[in-house]
Amino acid sequence: MCTLAIYVGQFSDLPLVVAANRDEFFTRPATPPVLLDRHPRIVGGRDLQGGGTWLGISDRGVVAGLLNRRTAEPPLSDKRSRGLLPLAMLAAESSTAARRALDTLEADQYNAFNLLVADPESAWVAQNRDGTMHVTVLETGVHVLTNLDVNDPTCPRIARTHRLFVETARSFETSGDRRHFRETLRGILSSHTTVLDPRLPDELEALCVHAGGFGTRSSSLLFLAANGRWEHWFADGPPCRTEHRPALAP
Repeated sequence: MCTLAIYVGQFSDLPLVVAANRDEFFTRPATPPVLLDRHPRIVGGRDLQGGGTWLGISDRGVVAGLLNRRTAEPPLSDKRSRGLLPLAMLAAESSTAARRALDTLEADQYNAFNLLVADPESAWVAQNRDGTMHVTVLETGVHVLTNLDVNDPTCPRIARTHRLFVETARSFETSGDRRHFRETLRGILSSHTTVLDPRLPDELEALCVHAGGFGTRSSSLLFLAANGRWEHWFADGPPCRTEHRPALAP
């Protein structure tokens, strides 16, 4: 599973802020953030097995993130790679245009997913279930996405982390200290003690996962300024022991 928190329109000087951990099998090859396309300029990690990405940003101020959705059945191997979806969304001129592009896709071509797309004007999450796309529009504020519904109140994992992200936003709004904000977000993403979803095995209960051959592979902090420029920080490993460093931005 992965965790992604997004602040939508909460800060006047930062229209979008994203804090995310990528959890994956260590045997699945991937790169740190690279230039994925030039027109528009798209930056994100590349999944070397499926060819797509799990989190990317564009020079048009669009961010797209992909999380696999929990299902009772294992994923089917004959489906299209879900990592191709963020690339398709990031090629659009805006979040609104990406929404129109989503409408042309067949939901059953992909295994279950949660797809976040946002820019300073709009933000939404799409989920494919029951053979159709279900889109949730994100209002101003903090939203947390895992492998269940966005802001799912029945998921203790989301409920607990949502509170932490909200408290962090209040602190930043008071202090305006961006470095402290970044370090606090890293602290949340690094947590091994936060009580999360009791339906999962013990080693998967932490926000920063260490479970043998599976765990938190990387962590990202994304800040879109009011002038449209991205600030990109990336930890090429679990954030509990890997520092976020400045990364490529479009």
